[in-house]
Amino acid sequence: MTTRCGLNCGTDVPLVWFPRLLSATHEQRNTFELSPRGIHWDALDEDISIAGLLDGLGDMTHDNRIAA
Repeated sequence: MTTRCGLNCGTDVPLVWFPRLLSATHEQRNTFELSPRGIHWDALDEDISIAGLLDGLGDMTHDNRIAA
């Protein structure tokens, strides 16, 4: 997933970091609302903060760490 917040600002994060978006249809992923704080997908019940994206954080609703 690529986000851009200006000509020189943005980030790329793997879609796999967001399981709801990964399993959604193309149409569902493209039906979202932007706010000053983030991105919201109503049909998917998914919210991603701009700060979290810029910090490289994925889905924070589950502990996705893998023990070595």
